[in-house]
Amino acid sequence: MSKKEAFQDLPLGQAAGAQELWRWLRDELRGAILNGRLKRGARMPSTRGLARQYQCARGTVVLAFDHLRAEGYIESRRGTGTFVVLALPDDSLTAKRPSIRLPKQHSRAGLSKRGRMSTEGVPVLPASRSVGKAFRSYEPAIDLFPVDLWSRIAGRVVRRAPRSLYGQGDARGYAPLRKAIAECVGSTRGVRCEADQVLVTAGTQQGLDLIARLLLDPGDAVWLEDPGYPGAVDAFRAAGARILPVPVDKEGIQVDWACRRRQNGKLIYTTPANQFPLGLTMSLSRRLQLLQWALAEGAWIVEDEYDAEYRYFGRPVPALQSLDESGSVIYIGTFTKMLFNALRLGFAVVPERVVDAFAAGRSLTDRHPPTLQQAVLAEFILEGHFAHHVRRMRQIYAERIGVLVEAARQKLAGRLEVEHAASGMRTIGWLRGGGNDVQVAQQARARGLELAALSRFTLRHPSPAGLLLGFAGCTPGELRRGVDVLASVLNAPG
Repeated sequence: MSKKEAFQDLPLGQAAGAQELWRWLRDELRGAILNGRLKRGARMPSTRGLARQYQCARGTVVLAFDHLRAEGYIESRRGTGTFVVLALPDDSLTAKRPSIRLPKQHSRAGLSKRGRMSTEGVPVLPASRSVGKAFRSYEPAIDLFPVDLWSRIAGRVVRRAPRSLYGQGDARGYAPLRKAIAECVGSTRGVRCEADQVLVTAGTQQGLDLIARLLLDPGDAVWLEDPGYPGAVDAFRAAGARILPVPVDKEGIQVDWACRRRQNGKLIYTTPANQFPLGLTMSLSRRLQLLQWALAEGAWIVEDEYDAEYRYFGRPVPALQSLDESGSVIYIGTFTKMLFNALRLGFAVVPERVVDAFAAGRSLTDRHPPTLQQAVLAEFILEGHFAHHVRRMRQIYAERIGVLVEAARQKLAGRLEVEHAASGMRTIGWLRGGGNDVQVAQQARARGLELAALSRFTLRHPSPAGLLLGFAGCTPGELRRGVDVLASVLNAPG
């Protein structure tokens, strides 16, 4: 095929209006080279000739040639013209399958004991296919997140970021973000810390994994609220810890109960602001008792405040860490529940004496968190958008829990009593007149609802039958629809 024939096959005129002409021309020329219409070593036509042939500016063709040259598809030879290279860059990107084949056998290699212990029973969460489904408990109001504002900030950060921001990051996290977090939790939750004590994590779960690996040895005892957060159980069990479930009453975890049984733990995990999943707030006396126990035993307290900013009535109770004078508390939080699930950024506030160890531990796992995403979040906080968003969502979530409670009162009276949550993004619906919460949850999920049985969160101490109902990410209409479906499940015969 002649050079002229090769170029006559390119439908360049169809590119007009679809995208910038030089980009389309570059892609078509690259395709002609790769599929062999333009042979290796073939001389390219002149830029003037191509410009005349396709009725475009010569500069358009020159720009397309410049990009092809930079990508390694063509080369210029002084005094002779431009040629297709003999060795295409794609040759070094595609490996040929070896012709030799070994007999097919099954390897006996498998998971280690620690690997089996770390993964057995741990669910792998599926990717979201929708948002705002009743009664999804882990999702904020994604449909109300200011995506356009976030996009503008992200574009500005990417355009103006110094080149150093594209290099090696700090294992502790982006310094302006750590400073913003320290100021934020200090003003809203009373947490006492400096920016150097803040470690940015990929959400709460990575923080728990890091804590477990750095603070626990196999066989160490860990106190956990019962019922409680399964992700904490998984993280500590994976480290080889002995799990000691401690019952919860209206004041929080029962410290006396554990002390009477001489179950001296190395670490205690607690959710004092909004107990997961019951939604209780730990009393001041119980907080002081817990701090005194930790100091006497030389133990750690992990305080998880995953959505404490959302309180709907009454004054917020300061963080447990604000009372700590001994450096026993590690305070962890996440932006996932505050903003959107795909933002896998959280933080841990650690005592000064273990900052370097936590930085080294973070560096061991993934070196450092993604810097550009941290920079966007830092700007979002520093410009006041985060505080504004939380205030707005607090009002909307308060309205949504009201809708859920009222709809349940009208449609589920006598069958399910839905508590009016004082804080957080979920509430409990208590089954009345008996019933198996696991069975009810299964039937509800079969009809398209997303809810969980309360008994799924207990380890040893049974609790009354109930359902975990998320409301924050659901519109009022979706909440009412969910109540209607739940009513059909609870009113079904048998």
